[in-house]
Amino acid sequence: MVMVDAATEPRKTDVRLFTYDGHVLLAAARLYQGQTTNFRTPGGGFAPVFFF
Repeated sequence: MVMVDAATEPRKTDVRLFTYDGHVLLAAARLYQGQTTNFRTPGGGFAPVFFF
């Protein structure tokens, strides 16, 4: 769920972990709506990835 114009709306998530030799090198995430992961969706685009 993301805030878009003061309302919460659902978004799909695409999370990718790029690894080498068993170690994570890079993490990337995108938020989108519909069938394609475009960057025109309000509230969509790249998203931060936090490791805890």
